[in-house]
Amino acid sequence: MKPQYFVGILFATSLYWMYFLYAPFLLAMTIAALLAISTSNIQLFFEKIFHSKILAALSSSFLLAVLFFAPLGYFLATLTIKLNVLEPEIFLRIEEYITGFIENPPEYLLFLKPYAMEVLDKLDLNSITSNILSVTATVGTFSAGFLKNAFLIIIFYFFAQYNGTYIIEFIKRVVQMSVDETTLLAKEISSFMSVVFYSIIVTAMFEGVLFGIAISYMGYNGLLFGIMYGFASLIPVVGGVLMWLPFMLFEFSVGNTQQAIFIALYSIIVISIIADTFIKPLIIKKINYRLLEEDDTKINELVIFFAIIAGLATFGFWGMILGPAITAFFLTIMKLFEERTKECDLKSN
Repeated sequence: MKPQYFVGILFATSLYWMYFLYAPFLLAMTIAALLAISTSNIQLFFEKIFHSKILAALSSSFLLAVLFFAPLGYFLATLTIKLNVLEPEIFLRIEEYITGFIENPPEYLLFLKPYAMEVLDKLDLNSITSNILSVTATVGTFSAGFLKNAFLIIIFYFFAQYNGTYIIEFIKRVVQMSVDETTLLAKEISSFMSVVFYSIIVTAMFEGVLFGIAISYMGYNGLLFGIMYGFASLIPVVGGVLMWLPFMLFEFSVGNTQQAIFIALYSIIVISIIADTFIKPLIIKKINYRLLEEDDTKINELVIFFAIIAGLATFGFWGMILGPAITAFFLTIMKLFEERTKECDLKSN
């Protein structure tokens, strides 16, 4: 047996056992690595301030935990507590209101009654109510799992930031690609992921603040529901509806018609139309320009938008990181093929 074959077998065997050993942590490690790539400029900024790689990595990890994971942890913990003390009568009251509204709609909505009654006949509201109540246990389990994964991601993120330079240089030496190609690959993915990460954070905070202010005016916990709306806004099309529709129905059910109409109109006009449709693309464009102003390549805002949507649809919550990463990797590989084709054409001429 040739030595290279034997080494190949050893490598394949070790790769299998490495996968078997670290399979439970692969998602957390992947997310941490992608977040480290996305925030590499923050790491460089802290290194210039502290002149210490370990202090810079600790600062980057703390900042990530505060900005990204702390709000999610607060939201999940508070939501779990609220659901555990929630009275079933609230859901029954909303159910009675919806049924009564459909059966006796206002005169200007009478033309919709036959269609609404047909939908009502197909829905088992009692079953929906009981399912909503059973969600409490599921949310509690998910919260515990998420907090565990968040802790692991922060740990892996620290090591990725601390050893990032060494890992990249090692990969450049091992991978059978030229230095220029590996540099281009790292640069393109880092640029793309930076724009995606900061766009997600800024737009989620922006829309969350808008909703939190309105809901605080109505007497609710603006911080909690602002965070909820910020992350719900990442879900395409129906994200915002999942937040303001329950509030509208609840306010209607307790007789607060004006507040119900206000939260619906405010969410649709101010957040969904003005903020999400017009301002959000401008934010992405501005971040794109700021981060890549010295780069010849600018990332199309629509590519970023659809990469996030595809990631969320395919992978769930963490898809907003994985989707753009996969897209960036594919586009960079295509660019490498393009460069190689140009080199071959030049040699042939």
